[in-house]
Amino acid sequence: MLSPTPAASATSASVTVVCCLKSVVTSRLFQFDVAVQGLIAFIGGNFWQRYQFWLAALPKLTRTGALATGGDEMASKIAVLGLGSMGFGMACSMKTAGLDVLGYDVAPPAVERFVADGGRGAGTPGEAVTGADIIVSVVVSGAQTEAVLFGPNGVAGAMKPGAAFISSATMDPAIARDLAQRLEALGLHYLDAPISGGAAKAAKGELTIMASGSPQAFAAARPALDAMAAKVYELGGTAGTGAAFKMINQLLAGVHIAAACEAIAFAAKQGLDLDKVYEVITASAGNSWMFENRIPHVLAGDYAPLSAIEIFVKDLGIVQDMARAERYPVPLVAAALQMYLAASGAGMGRDDDSSLARLYAQLSGATLPGTNNP
Repeated sequence: MLSPTPAASATSASVTVVCCLKSVVTSRLFQFDVAVQGLIAFIGGNFWQRYQFWLAALPKLTRTGALATGGDEMASKIAVLGLGSMGFGMACSMKTAGLDVLGYDVAPPAVERFVADGGRGAGTPGEAVTGADIIVSVVVSGAQTEAVLFGPNGVAGAMKPGAAFISSATMDPAIARDLAQRLEALGLHYLDAPISGGAAKAAKGELTIMASGSPQAFAAARPALDAMAAKVYELGGTAGTGAAFKMINQLLAGVHIAAACEAIAFAAKQGLDLDKVYEVITASAGNSWMFENRIPHVLAGDYAPLSAIEIFVKDLGIVQDMARAERYPVPLVAAALQMYLAASGAGMGRDDDSSLARLYAQLSGATLPGTNNP
């Protein structure tokens, strides 16, 4: 039997791609962005590049329902509790992926914003979770997560049997384990799934999720995970491991933000061109993801919160408590935590965490864009 010629293989591959693209566009409209990228890859890339693109893209399209042609089992019903900078983006990414998303937030304007973007809003947490297959909780802490589940208006009693609760909050691993045990005792699934990546990646469905939980919890939560994340790390069969991984991330993130703000304020104190400092450092070995991501806020003089100072007061406090219990030294965490505490005490607690640069400027007399420091 003769092997197909390269031309025939290319033609066959092109036909396959056209069919896939047609299915994407006609069945969900989701992934127009992915479809265009795939078309570009097939027109301009070599065979290996085309193969790699679709190998990565097709599973996600299939799992989220973009290639479904009528299977109701693909249309998972999702409730998102918390529509702040991260929750809003996560809800939108799932909505774009073709999932049926109902959003709730304690602040009515946040719900109105989601509705204006084409989503559906709920007036209460109970209304949001009724009938939902997956509940995505996007709150700040373990205490808030416990209140969402078991507080006066807790949703645990309103969740349907077998539903999955995805907790994205950063918390002590022990709290995650406790919440999982209590929820699983009710016949529900708990996935410990902290997130990383920022609001922009949340809106694009490109988060990193550090998840742990039972195989059943992963299976139940899969449609939402695939719609929200570029990378889902499955870190174990017990809740709490994801939280532990997130605390390592927060240790680094909190220290890196403090270092970035210290550096840019020091540059300002020396009278350097801060835009040029940013250009040079982001092309040099001293760069970090946090420097590259946070310092533009400083250069713009815009401290509207995407991630607030108080977040790192909480998270580095948890890291310090965990380290104390293990008799493990964390001197860099301790130093950074003091700066976040000082910024909070100076009235910046609800401002963006890049406000640490303002604190350094106030302490040193440096002048930053958009500030009136002496």
